[in-house]
Parts: sequence; structure tokens; C-alpha cells
Amino acid sequence: MKAKLEIIGSMAAFGTIGAFVRHIPLPSGELALYRALIAAGAIFLWQLCSGQGTGIKDAKAELHLLILSGAAIGINWILFFEAYRYTTVAMATLSYYFAPVIVTVASPFLFKEKLTARQVFCFIMSTLGLVLVIGVSRGGSSSDLIGILFGLGAAVFYASVVLFNKSIRHVSGINRTFYQFLAAILVLTPYVCLTGGSHLSEMDVLGVANLLVVGVFHTGICYCMYFSSLRYLKGQEASILSYIDPLAAILVSVAILHESITVFQAVGGGMILGFTVVNEAGEGTRTCMGDRVRERETDGGGIDGFRGGRD
Repeated sequence: MKAKLEIIGSMAAFGTIGAFVRHIPLPSGELALYRALIAAGAIFLWQLCSGQGTGIKDAKAELHLLILSGAAIGINWILFFEAYRYTTVAMATLSYYFAPVIVTVASPFLFKEKLTARQVFCFIMSTLGLVLVIGVSRGGSSSDLIGILFGLGAAVFYASVVLFNKSIRHVSGINRTFYQFLAAILVLTPYVCLTGGSHLSEMDVLGVANLLVVGVFHTGICYCMYFSSLRYLKGQEASILSYIDPLAAILVSVAILHESITVFQAVGGGMILGFTVVNEAGEGTRTCMGDRVRERETDGGGIDGFRGGRD
């Protein structure tokens, strides 16, 4: 029961991140950098307090994959935060959750995994859902379209992190996440320096408070809760519970931020999430979230990006 509460709590918290990001007056790259710095520090403290260690010897063998996946995490965050600036939290999140579909389609080409009829059907239906979210059938606004495209761009890099993780075999669980955050910091630091530098001194108290919540709570504490729960949950169970994240994001968007969502977008979002869940329920641990959980069962798991995460 404790494990279920931990994953439900962490996923629900991930779904609220958009409401806090909206009140952080920083460029997306700089926000991503500070998030990685704060989260890496929080996870390092957790590793020390738990006596788990950082697994540096294992990390050396797969350093190139950790750097590439860490870079993908950084770019993923930049694009996702940009999506929040152009469209609603709900639309940004729904477009972002197209990532499992990308992983499903890419895996047969990259890892020679069999693509089943169920996966093909779910891919087609999820894609139709994406068309409704984008608003092709009703001529959506240019701002919404830009935001959704940023969300899809983030989904591509989110998916790439999952695909990289399928090749990382020796660095387990939260240690993998820690090194990926360090790699993200190495990539994001020069990017921020070349695109305007730091604006931290210009932030007010509210902005700093929201930044600390996103870094310490949403990333540091929630990631630790998430990885802790994976030790005791079945792969499929954790996979399905993870979809509390987008549902919470939609609830925050509509009920708290008072952002509008059309019937077409609601139906399209339901198709993306619904058919992704159907795919995972049928294929067990073969899709995006399932791959991460299957790795957890053998070597301690790893980040999917989502989240940050996904977010």
C-alpha cells in the first residue's frame, strides 16, 4: 500500500508542475538548468542518506550513453517548458504523452522487436487522437499549434531517453537518473551562457519559491518517491498508475488555471491516453513505461524522462 501511495502521490505531483512553471519568469533553458541542478543535489543527498552510493564504477562503462541521454533530457525539458508558454497545460501534456507511441514504433527498427497488430492499431488510433488535439479538423489557433509542436518535440526527446535507456544495462535505477541529470547540466550550462546568461537575480520571491518547488519537490523528492515505489510494484501496475500524471495535469489546467479545452481536444486526448494504456495493458512491459519498469525489476530501473521527468 505504501508503494502505491508513493507512485500515486508522485504522479499526481508531476501533473501539477505546469501551474508552477507558469510563475517562473525564466527562459526555458535556464529553468531546465536550475531544475537539473536542484534535482541532482537532492538525489545526491538521498543517495548518501540511504547508503546506496552513486555506482560510479558502473557509470564509467556506459558514460557515452549517459551523456547522450542526459542531453536528451535537457532538450526535452526546454521544449516542454516552451510548450507551456504557447498552449494550455492540458494540451502540452497530452501532446507530450505521444512519446510512448513513438517508442512503440521505433523499437522494432532499433531493437528488432516484433510490432504486433495491437500495437499498430493503437498507434493509428493514438495518431488520430493527436490530429484532434492539434485541431486540424477545426483550424486551431497558431499559438496552440506552436505549443503542441513544442510538446511533440519534447515527446521525441522523451522517447529518445527511453530508447537510450534500453541500451544502458549496468547503471541501475536512481543512479542512472543522477548521472543523466549531471549530463544535462553539462549540456545546458553552455547553452544558457550562449543564450543570455543567468536571470536568477532578477526573480522575485514568488518566482524563486516556485523554482524551488519544481526543483526540490517535483524533481528531487518525487523522483525518489517514484523510484522507491518501483521496488514493490508489478510492472503493469506501475505503468497504468503512471497515467495519473496527465489526468492530474488536465484537472489542474481546467479546474485551477481555468484554461479551456474543446470537445475535439478532450476526445483526442482521451484517444491518446486510452489507446496507449490499452497497448501497455495488452503488451505488458514492452512499451515506454513498461520498458522502464522491466528494467527496474532486473537492475533497478531508470528515468523515462518524465517525467520527466517526464516533466
